[in-house]
Amino acid sequence: MQIAFIGLGNMGAPMAINLVKAGHSVKAFDLSAPALAKVQAEGGQAAASAEEAVKGAEVVISMLPASQHVEGLYLGRGGTGGLLAHIAKGVLVIDSSTIAAATSQKVAKAAEAAGIAFIDAPVSGGTGGAIAGTLTFMVGGADADLERARPLLEKMGKNIFHAGAVGAGQTAKICNNMLLGILMIGTSEAIALGVANGLDPKVLSEIMRRSSGGNWALEVYNPYPGVQENSAATRGYTGGFGTDLMLKDLGLAQESAMAVRASTPLGGMARALYAAHSLAGHGPEDFSSVIKMMQKK
Repeated sequence: MQIAFIGLGNMGAPMAINLVKAGHSVKAFDLSAPALAKVQAEGGQAAASAEEAVKGAEVVISMLPASQHVEGLYLGRGGTGGLLAHIAKGVLVIDSSTIAAATSQKVAKAAEAAGIAFIDAPVSGGTGGAIAGTLTFMVGGADADLERARPLLEKMGKNIFHAGAVGAGQTAKICNNMLLGILMIGTSEAIALGVANGLDPKVLSEIMRRSSGGNWALEVYNPYPGVQENSAATRGYTGGFGTDLMLKDLGLAQESAMAVRASTPLGGMARALYAAHSLAGHGPEDFSSVIKMMQKK
């Protein structure tokens, strides 16, 4: 299958590479030349522009940082000059960015008017899951469009959930990431408290992992350096899921909560803490670096 893949960041690049390894023809585009070279080295094709990437594509997949990037890509500035004008009728667009549900719905409406199918399919599982092809996809869209996408999603992930209509995947994702932000802060507080009292962080983490405080961070994403060999914390909080990206997602969660008048006090507090962490200069670091706020200086 001919696939156009747009957005080759920490998540997008390994996702595109897994499609190449599965035998698909992938023409990729990113503003970063090194990112393009990485996919090209694995057998993908490099396009000089997004417009070139989608020529002849049967499926278009995008993985971009935020709502404005997705809207700008597909709809262009002021609703004109976007990529939808260059995509053939009948093509399926899979957007795996984490953005506002309203943005997904806006792009989907324009795609439908152009005879193009659209689903939102944000992911969970981190860069490790993207590399291993074990991501979780949370899909919003029509049943038939999901079934068209499923063979490709299965090459990039192991769990595929149909959350509902277009935009539902985004809502599920921001709920998940709000919880992730909250539990990472709580895990960081607990480990920092134990260490301040003289406990070995590795021993404490294992105790909590096997007890009622066990959670995903303790299982695979420990925020304390040296506890887990391949964690972002052990790599100096490089790579992984950036603090500023977590802050963006927590902001989306708060916007969603305000829109439906839902109560999310812990989500709001988590957003405030990540905002302070970012302002302190840790925005590019992995979000697990929030433990630095709790450690004794």
